[in-house]
Amino acid sequence: MGKSVSKVREAKLELYRRKGKIHARAVAGRFNALRWAIVWLTQFVFYGGCWLTWESNGIARQAVLFDIAHEKFYLFGLVLWPQDALLLALALILAATALFLVTALAGRLFCGFACPQTVYTTIFTWIEAKVEGDHLDRLRLDQGPTSARKLMLKGAKHSLWLLIAAWTAITFVGYFTPIRELLPALAVGDTGPWEGFWLVFYGLFTYVQAGFAREAVCQHMCPYSRFQGVMFDRNTATVSYDIRRGEPRQARGGAGGGDCIDCGICVEVCPTGIDIRDGLQLGCINCGLCIDACDTVMTRVGKPIGLIRFASERELAGPASAARGGRPRLAVYGGLLLAVVALGAWSLGQRSLLQVDVLRDRGALLRETPAGRIENAYTLKLKNLDDAPREFVVEVSGVPGIELVGERAFAVAAGSVRPVSLTLSAPGDTALSGVRPITFRVAAAQDAAASVVEPSSFILP
Repeated sequence: MGKSVSKVREAKLELYRRKGKIHARAVAGRFNALRWAIVWLTQFVFYGGCWLTWESNGIARQAVLFDIAHEKFYLFGLVLWPQDALLLALALILAATALFLVTALAGRLFCGFACPQTVYTTIFTWIEAKVEGDHLDRLRLDQGPTSARKLMLKGAKHSLWLLIAAWTAITFVGYFTPIRELLPALAVGDTGPWEGFWLVFYGLFTYVQAGFAREAVCQHMCPYSRFQGVMFDRNTATVSYDIRRGEPRQARGGAGGGDCIDCGICVEVCPTGIDIRDGLQLGCINCGLCIDACDTVMTRVGKPIGLIRFASERELAGPASAARGGRPRLAVYGGLLLAVVALGAWSLGQRSLLQVDVLRDRGALLRETPAGRIENAYTLKLKNLDDAPREFVVEVSGVPGIELVGERAFAVAAGSVRPVSLTLSAPGDTALSGVRPITFRVAAAQDAAASVVEPSSFILP
């Protein structure tokens, strides 16, 4: 009798896993609550970030904006330019290192809780459940014949999916084209080709990935799932089934077996359709929903929770397992993380909002004035990287008696380059001759500490 029940249950689970699209069963618990908290947090930041404003020098602008047309990235009060690409590279390295560190500690937590694919799939499946019903209702609807009710429910679901995908695309493009300019342009159909392409592409991408691809992305398309296993060691905590406690499985009320009653709910709630009792698998995203489901069942049958839990290989092996050794990869990841943070902070602190290029006049090496002085001509390109206009003062040194002829203070508009022509004059009766090194020092009039020193040369007879 027990074998017959087990075969029926296994056939049910196999049908559930293999028959078309996976319709995961809803479950309540601490991990499901945490997933939804992260969904709300990430979407609040994403959908709301483009609406924040920042006032600088009496001018309000979007607080977070990738202004590709003008080669600027606005991040609240910080304005980054192409010359600051090192900071972007460090930010990407920091994100990757943090991901590796988290993976070494607790497996694919990012995949299960914060990955955009997981987040939007969670939102889309919630809409599907609200429109079509629970997992069994959805399964019956998919397998049933075409009817007016089926077309109405499917149409309502896909309309809501398309609405969210469209707003997601508008928000995404709104980080590159100011959102308050993009919406009026959309209303009158006056978007540019660049905006139009990304609105269509990103909207369809969200709709297909979250509505149709779903678990296939995690199982077959995501490169991270392919190599994340090399970051694990025997102390990495992952969602695991305690086989020593659970086996042999028995139906509820049986005697002499393990704690697992073979109810199969852990499979039914899995968004990727795996059976965690088969061990660590490529499709497991560490979302913890099977833990919530199993804990609910264990509580109901009067057994301790934790049959499925976050546990390491050493922990599951039992007390007889060898003592925990060192974890050099954690030290490497942690050290690299601190090094990247320190380098980023130093780079940001050393970042200058002024860049100067000095070009000598190649047409005339030198000229002699009627007063007997020697003059050289230069062009200085002053680039103001600040988000406000500034005035810069130019000084020169290196040759006795050298001085600037004419104006030495120059105003440069915010985020612009101003080429200025300069003439340097030095006494003609100096004992020096030939090419002599000199130094230009350009400093902000409002802040003498913000200065740039550039070398050049002065030619004497």
